[in-house]
Amino acid sequence: MPRKGENIRKRKDGRWEARYEKCRDQNGRIQYGYLYGRTYEAVKKKKLAVLCQNNLQNSMGKCYASPLIPNYAGIQYKKILEERFHIPCEVENDVNCVGLAEYSSGAAKGSRIALILTVGTGIGGCIVIDGKVFRGFGNSACEVGYMHMGDSDFQTLGAASTLTKKVAQWKGEPQEKWDGRHVFEEAGKGDRLCIRAIDEMTDVLGRGIANICYVIDPEVVVLGGGIMAQEDFLKGKIENALKKYLVPGMAEHTRIAFARHRNDAGMLGLFIIFAACGDLFDNILT
Repeated sequence: MPRKGENIRKRKDGRWEARYEKCRDQNGRIQYGYLYGRTYEAVKKKKLAVLCQNNLQNSMGKCYASPLIPNYAGIQYKKILEERFHIPCEVENDVNCVGLAEYSSGAAKGSRIALILTVGTGIGGCIVIDGKVFRGFGNSACEVGYMHMGDSDFQTLGAASTLTKKVAQWKGEPQEKWDGRHVFEEAGKGDRLCIRAIDEMTDVLGRGIANICYVIDPEVVVLGGGIMAQEDFLKGKIENALKKYLVPGMAEHTRIAFARHRNDAGMLGLFIIFAACGDLFDNILT
């Protein structure tokens, strides 16, 4: 039965319903949202789950490093959302979520040590060992995008955003004209500048992956991010680049794979974390 002071009740259809304050309208009236579950415990243990890019202090849900996204560092998602909705909130790094999804039912399933990289605006990383994300002492493990490479860093040289920027600059055209899909379309038609930009990107990726492999010796390297949908075009190039920078003994047992869950991987991984926090699977936030 409902406890005193709780907005939880049993519905006529037998399900339980929990009401929470969602927002106020322009007249100041409270607008409510509802959570539903088959049992009282299901709605009692309601939670929010949020994906967060870049370094994250897990206990506080606070982002503390994000040079690629203006005004992003310092946002305390957990605090803001818990105060706003009055329900517990779990916040997790987006690439960690991808890693858990791919380990659970994707390209890293069955592996002992997996390295997961997402290539987009920057390059994010996650290490999964025996099914658990390796976080490091300060929760900053595998922030590989900041890894130094010559006078620059891994993500400045190898991200998808750099690929499109290069092509636009070389052609003397607005950057808005070029996205990853357009670059690969033109490369498929034989555009030499697009092919050259892709070759430079895959060489950087091979070098960066090799450097990480020398430290953690993963069984599989899973590549995700929107640009990795071009698996047919990229796989051979990245494998060849990895062989160029990795000693033969390690190259032989290091497998390159592409994220099976693609753009759904982050949300699937977040759900895995949400469920592991003790919530039942029938919680639905509306």
